Amino acid sequence: MKKVQIYSTPTCHYCQMAKTFLKDNNVEYVEYNVAEDIEKREEMMKVSGQMGVPFIVIGEGEEEEGMIGFNEPKMRELLAL
Repeated sequence: MKKVQIYSTPTCHYCQMAKTFLKDNNVEYVEYNVAEDIEKREEMMKVSGQMGVPFIVIGEGEEEEGMIGFNEPKMRELLAL
């Protein structure tokens, strides 16, 4: 299974939808609360160029792909679900 990271905030509805999707499909992920973690917020902004959440990173290294927002078809494709 590919590495999954989700940058989110506690009040973000789409963040909750993305995490529910991952849990329902038994996909392990690492979550970063960018409302509280300033370092991760800055990292997210540097990588994505935006403040939008959720910012989801799937894969590692050269195969790493990031997306802003919850896009279920794209997540299914990248996770081979």
